[in-house]
Amino acid sequence: MYIYFTAVFVGLLLLSNILSVKLFEMGSIVLPAAAIVYVITYLMTDVIGEVYGKKAARRTVQAGFLTQVLAMVFIYISIQLPPAADFQSQAAFEEIFNGSFRIILASLVSYFVSQHLDVSIFHTLKQRHGRKKLWLRNNLSTMTSQLFDTVLFITIAFWGVVPTSVLLGMIVSQYIWKFTVAAVDTPFAYLLVRWARKYEEKHQSELLKAS
Repeated sequence: MYIYFTAVFVGLLLLSNILSVKLFEMGSIVLPAAAIVYVITYLMTDVIGEVYGKKAARRTVQAGFLTQVLAMVFIYISIQLPPAADFQSQAAFEEIFNGSFRIILASLVSYFVSQHLDVSIFHTLKQRHGRKKLWLRNNLSTMTSQLFDTVLFITIAFWGVVPTSVLLGMIVSQYIWKFTVAAVDTPFAYLLVRWARKYEEKHQSELLKAS
C-alpha cells in the first residue's frame, strides 16, 4: 500500500504544479487552482508516516522533490523543441508550462522546508502519544508546515513584485484556506490509516500462510 500512497502523493504534487497557473475566487479570496490539490499531499505524508514510519514519509517527500525537478527539466526541454508546422498552440503551451525561475525556486524551497517540517512535527508528537491522538498530530503538523509553506512561497515568488499589503493579503487568504482544509481532512486521515493497517495485516497474514 505504501507504493500506492506515494504514487498518489507524487501525482497530486505534479498536478498541483500544472494547475497553479489558474486562479479562482472564493468570495474575496483569490487562490491558485493548485490549492485544492496540494493540501492533500500533507494528508498523504501523515498517513504514510503513521502507518509506515518516519523514514518512509521522508523517502516519499524526497521522491516528490526529485520528481518535481525532473518534471521541470523535461517541461523546459519540451518547450524548447521546435513546434511542428501544424501545431498552432506553441504560445499557449509556453504560457501554461513555462513558469518563471523565481516561481519554480519558490515552489521548490517552500516544498522542501514545509514537507520536512510536517514529517518532523508529526513524528515528534507520535513518539509522545503512540497511536493515540492522530487528530492532534495530523492537524498540528499540517497547519504549522502549511504556514511556513505559504509564507515562503508567497514571499520568494512575489516580494518586490506586488505591494507589501497585497503580499500580506495573499499570505493570509491562502493560509486560511489551507488551515480550513487541514481541519476538515482529519476523518479521512483516520479512514486511510485504518484501511492501510488492515491491508498490511492481511498481507502479512497471507505471507505467513504461504511460508
